[in-house]
Amino acid sequence: MGKLRYVVEQTFALLHHFKRLAIRWERRTELHDAFVSLACSLICWRRLKGTRT
Repeated sequence: MGKLRYVVEQTFALLHHFKRLAIRWERRTELHDAFVSLACSLICWRRLKGTRT
């Protein structure tokens, strides 16, 4: 349970680095979902690339 919790908390912390996702500005759910998908893609890309920011 502890290892899984760490991964989830780390993912949420990385998502909150994107200011647009920290506070939901979009009224439409589709736009918010699109930005979440884009943020997840960028996080995965950075992790695969080997750099962390």
